Amino acid sequence: MVRIPRIFRELSQRRVARTLSALLAFSAFGCTTAERPLVTVRDGRPLMGTVLQLTFVAADEARAREAADACFELVADIEAVLTTYAAASATSRMNASAGSGPIAVPPALARILADSQRLALLTRGSFDPTVGPLIELWTRAGQSGRLPAAAEIAAAKGVVGIERIVIDAEGRVSLAAGMAVNFGGVGKGWALDRAAELLEERGIERALLDFGGSSWLALGAPADAMAWRVLLRDGRGGYAGVASLRDTSVSFSESFGDSSEIEGRRYGHVIDPRTGWPLKEPLAAVALARDGATAEALTKALLVLGPDEGLALLAGVAGAEGLVIDAAGTLHESLGFRRETGFEAGAP
Repeated sequence: MVRIPRIFRELSQRRVARTLSALLAFSAFGCTTAERPLVTVRDGRPLMGTVLQLTFVAADEARAREAADACFELVADIEAVLTTYAAASATSRMNASAGSGPIAVPPALARILADSQRLALLTRGSFDPTVGPLIELWTRAGQSGRLPAAAEIAAAKGVVGIERIVIDAEGRVSLAAGMAVNFGGVGKGWALDRAAELLEERGIERALLDFGGSSWLALGAPADAMAWRVLLRDGRGGYAGVASLRDTSVSFSESFGDSSEIEGRRYGHVIDPRTGWPLKEPLAAVALARDGATAEALTKALLVLGPDEGLALLAGVAGAEGLVIDAAGTLHESLGFRRETGFEAGAP
């Protein structure tokens, strides 16, 4: 018997219900109305330090363009909350309040913090957005070319740990003194999840959202194919291959995307929250998951834990698959990665 990939089998009950309702309505009014042709709408905007590109397939172009504008507006609002580059953002104000007790935060910030706590537990602490103090420490080290002292690393590591953030019943948040949150490792995927909710409300069932070639949300399929095809980078300036995506989320991360030379050795920009040190070997990782935030967190886990431990972790996460590319260019894949993505290795 031919096995149909999960990405082509999984349809939500709500989507099935909508399909049945449409068929019943069509039967009730007869078959005299011709089916409206599908149109493809594409647009892109600079957001979250990169470009968000949208491709929608729909019967109503005006509705699709309205949905695209609503997506851009939503993601822009999320960026305004999560950024740490603006002192007046909710996240910056929360970080500045560390140690002073609970403060009111926007619902989006409380929600992503709760989601991040769950993901930190899922990844055994290899993903943790409270690495802000370590990011600042190693950024200064890269600028000065001097390794931080062991005491400096220990001090910064001592205020890392998302389990120390308290969210009360009223949605107020408390950070321990010295803590700082940075959502750079999960924000784009989390924003795509919120966009997915918006698109479901607006009835857009075929879409590809591409956030800078590192985070994707794939809904349904394009008008002329069974799945959306995307290029996956290899972390070495080239491409690992092509994946075919449908009704899933995918994230790509690399450890040396923004590396620094410090005292004669290169260090990556991804920091292991457990040790306080940046990664010392170039790795690239791809994770497939049921939602974008989980996919992003899992790519960080694959980088920090390495191919063996990282892929073993993914084996225990429902719906997750992964790929790790090591410094030699060797591909390490989870058992179902090719089956679930139709992955074709090599440059197109």
